[in-house]
Amino acid sequence: MRRFLGAVTVAAVVLAGLAEAQGQGQQWAPVPGVKWQRGPCVGVLGNIAGVRVPKGFLFADQEATKSFLDATGNPANGTELGVIQPIGADWFALFEYDDIGYVKDDDKDSLDPKAMLKSISKGTEESNKERIKRGWPTMKIIGWGQQPTYNSQTNNLEWSIVGESEGERIINYNTRLLGRSGVMSVTLVDGPATISQSLVPYRNLMQQFSFKKGERYAEYKPGDRVAQYGLAALVVGGATAVAFKAGLFKWLWKGILVFFAAIGSVFRKLFGGRKQSSSRY
Repeated sequence: MRRFLGAVTVAAVVLAGLAEAQGQGQQWAPVPGVKWQRGPCVGVLGNIAGVRVPKGFLFADQEATKSFLDATGNPANGTELGVIQPIGADWFALFEYDDIGYVKDDDKDSLDPKAMLKSISKGTEESNKERIKRGWPTMKIIGWGQQPTYNSQTNNLEWSIVGESEGERIINYNTRLLGRSGVMSVTLVDGPATISQSLVPYRNLMQQFSFKKGERYAEYKPGDRVAQYGLAALVVGGATAVAFKAGLFKWLWKGILVFFAAIGSVFRKLFGGRKQSSSRY
């Protein structure tokens, strides 16, 4: 469960570390102590996939990503495979892989955004109970930033959700890249005011991603391990039922939805109150 939900959780704590490390008005600089690779280069994502990194971007491989997390005061959980960061910009993309098996896309034509959003909202209400216990601000789901969209040609699932906490709008953008033996989760981390601009280069990066030979979705063979859930569950939290049965709901609030509330104050520190032209990391 924690592995499945790790990408958004790590994204939140990374932002917290970055916000704490940077002061207002400080010039942009890459996180120190990280062995960055400058594009153009091929970013190796474990033994599963790769991404062509263009000029003007930095890439941290699996080991360097651990340094990236350590430098920002955040322990790695072992699922992170890479980070891509544009030089001089605030946003970054975190890659994380989960070998949950082959996710069938049989429900691609029956995705119900209304029903999924309802499930997400109910999950948020439950997670708010935990937040109240911890003295943290509650949050609510405003709606879809982008409804779940599945591309059957590239086997990519994308969506974003808009939330609100303490009067602040928060948004995250999620991409799930389906492979033969698991799912590559990519989380775009940026401020709500600028995410529309960062989506353009981010989507271009996604076009440069590819699974290695033998790991592509189309290379599935009968007998391969199959995931216990489909596309809709990737959006609302595929392991939710398992979490409740195993008594792991305490982790559920961390990863599926409350990502928004967890980083609300972070966005205010990192992106709020500064000029749009100011670039910091």
